[in-house]
Amino acid sequence: QVQLVESGGGLVQAGGSLRLSCAASGRTFSIYAVGWFRQAPGKERAFVGAIRWTDARTYSADSVKGRFTISRDNAKNTVYLQMNSPTPEDTAVYLCAAAPYGSLWYPRMHDYQYWGQGTQVTVSS
Repeated sequence: QVQLVESGGGLVQAGGSLRLSCAASGRTFSIYAVGWFRQAPGKERAFVGAIRWTDARTYSADSVKGRFTISRDNAKNTVYLQMNSPTPEDTAVYLCAAAPYGSLWYPRMHDYQYWGQGTQVTVSS
């Protein structure tokens, strides 16, 4: 089992910045990649980006490329989502998830087996 806990959400002004954290515990050696997703009210869960645990290779959705950056600190078993220049359209609950070895790069949503509880991000105009 892998446990994931997100933190760092809150209220941010458009054009500002915010960093989310995703702390992993448990069988972290089984993690192949960690992904970030978001879900706005009335909308489906959407992929934001992912990072491969071993070599920090990243892949991001077009909607956040150039604005959001994913990184990781292996010593802390923590993955970060740096959100720069957010807009009100980025308002959502942000969740991190872990995909095990055996997943393709980059993992698809159905590959992710472990999910955090989410953290709310609200961007004001």
